Formats: sequence, structure tokens, C-alpha cells
Amino acid sequence: MSSKGPGGRSTRKGRVTPEGRLPDVSGVILAGGRSSRFGSDKLAARLGERTLLDLAIAGVAAIASEIVVVVAPGDGRAPEPIDRPLRLVADPERYGGPLVGLLAGLEAVEQPLVIVAGADMPTLSPAVLRAMVRALVASGTGWGAVILASRGDRVPLPAVLRTGAATAIARQLVGDGERRLRSLFERLPTRALEEGDWRPLDPDGATLRDVDQPSDLDTGDPAG
Repeated sequence: MSSKGPGGRSTRKGRVTPEGRLPDVSGVILAGGRSSRFGSDKLAARLGERTLLDLAIAGVAAIASEIVVVVAPGDGRAPEPIDRPLRLVADPERYGGPLVGLLAGLEAVEQPLVIVAGADMPTLSPAVLRAMVRALVASGTGWGAVILASRGDRVPLPAVLRTGAATAIARQLVGDGERRLRSLFERLPTRALEEGDWRPLDPDGATLRDVDQPSDLDTGDPAG
């Protein structure tokens, strides 16, 4: 559990893993969507014994020192407690799109690096998330983000971002009326981690699984 310094901020200096010390990172879970294709509140749907939202939080919390969940205005859901700070932040624009929700999350986090995932991603691999964090740290300041490459595409979530650079660009884009998450990676210098680098850590590609409709709860296809 993180210790607290002045103002309630975490003072823990990273985590020691078998590969060495990992820097402190924040986590943002985007949970403000409509669930229109699912037909009901998909984040309350269960995969095994836990909800999709709680599974996504747990995946990111395995790496992050704090979690910020961005929800729709008026959403009173209560995720499972975890052993680190967990806060809900209201999306400033109801169903305004993932970039608006991401900006709200970026403005709320504490750490200079942030892991971002969708609340409908229940099988995130902590090993892959760690590799993404390490790749961004190793890249120096030339890169602002790391995402995953899969099947010839650059997949926008999960992502690891430099909080300051991503926040500045997201504000510009949202101010210009942009709502697409991919637009951030078109502007922010972004490295796509090739499949050969991350698939050995997650052979089934479960990290990329998302749930759009009820049948996705039963499928073995990581892409949903």
C-alpha cells in the first residue's frame, strides 16, 4: 500500500519487479461510455465472479500507484475497494467521447506517467503493461506514448502516456472539437510495441480483449 505525503500524495518510489524497479505510474480507466451495443450497463456485467469494471481496475492496479476511473456525470457506481488510492472523476461532457474522458482523467492523476485502459477490458496482462511502461521510460523524452501493434494495426488501448505532453495535446484537440482517441496518437509522438515484443508475455493477446456485446463475454477471441 502506498504511503502518503503532504496533501495525501503517494510517496512510494516505484515497485521492485524481477526485471528491476518500475517507476510510479498512475492509472486511468475510461468508464463513461453508453454501452449501446451491449444493451445494458456492460460494466456491471460479470466475467466469472467479478464485474468488467473491477477486472479492468485490478489489471491496471497491479502496476499503478493510484487509479482514476472516469465515469459519466451522475454515475454512482462503487467499484470494489483496492489496496491503493481509487477515485471516481465525472466526465465533463456526458458521452462526449473517449478523448474527453481521457482528458478528465489526465487532469486528475498525480504521476508523470499514466496507464490508460477501457473499463470493458477485463483481461489486461500486468506483464504487458509493465513492458509498455519500460518501453516508454527507455525511449527518453522523444516519445510521448506507447501503444500495442496487433495484426498490422496500432491499437489505442491500453496505452502508456507521458502525462504532461498528453494532457497538453488532448486539451488542444478537445478545444478544436476532436473526440477520437486515435487523434491523440496522431499528434503525440507514439511508439507501437511490436507483437514480437509483447506477445511472448501474453500469447493469447488477452490484453487487447474488450467487451462490446454480451456474446463477447463467452468468446475466446481477445479482440472481443
